[in-house]
Amino acid sequence: MKHIQWFPGHMTKAMRMMEESVKLVDGVLVVLDARAPAATYNRNLAALCGTKPVLYVLNKADLADDKKTDAFIGEFAKNGAFALKCSATAPPAAKQIAGKIALVLREKFARDEQKGVVRPPKMMVCGVPNTGKSTVINALSGQKRAVTGDKAGVTRGKQWIRCTGFELLDTPGTMPPSFDNQELARHLAYIGSINDDILDMDDVALELLREIGQTYPSFLTERYGIEDFSSPLAMYEQVCRRRGFMLRGGEFDYERGAKAIVDDFRKGRLGRITLDEVSALTL
Repeated sequence: MKHIQWFPGHMTKAMRMMEESVKLVDGVLVVLDARAPAATYNRNLAALCGTKPVLYVLNKADLADDKKTDAFIGEFAKNGAFALKCSATAPPAAKQIAGKIALVLREKFARDEQKGVVRPPKMMVCGVPNTGKSTVINALSGQKRAVTGDKAGVTRGKQWIRCTGFELLDTPGTMPPSFDNQELARHLAYIGSINDDILDMDDVALELLREIGQTYPSFLTERYGIEDFSSPLAMYEQVCRRRGFMLRGGEFDYERGAKAIVDDFRKGRLGRITLDEVSALTL
């Protein structure tokens, strides 16, 4: 697979805007994808937060391996960080996140109470593209205030959104300016955090099959009837054969096959999969 590098110009502008905006908030809510918590953890954003209290939300937990998600939550806790897992589209998410925000900001609430200050706390919401920041915000606000989408880079500007008891600042998704770890970069490609238009989706599908064949082989057997995991190309062709993606002359329709494989993973049709290992998380 070709070296992955994606940092559109608008992200540089977004990082500058966030550097200014973080001064206006009491804490930061960082949304991660539970299927790839290490890949979606942007150390540049962590540095930007400085001493502000941070809550990490491992979103899309309903699509991830629950045991591995719990291991990541434990790793954050071990490092003194607040984290929770949720699916922002599920009704309990808003109460879960709001409760944790109150815990994260408890010292701020205590200081305000001593001073007699009464104002809703402000939280900046940030993360890499397509982790579900806007969905989290909509869950907390109780209505569709932020624009959502499956494509990376939907949010381009910032906007303040009022919720019950606090205010949220929505910000654009931002990537690290360099991808030193190409394995994590591939994971960002799999989950849709990198614009599909700049990727060779054949390569993405092949690498995704290779990785899942190593970590969750039974899922591929159940979905596609794959039993031999030694060749990613053979697995790829088995998917095409199973789904009837064939061209005239008996050629495989790799384009449709790639779309199906990636879509099946992203929609959770393959099963609950976590791509990252806890050892890859560098807090």
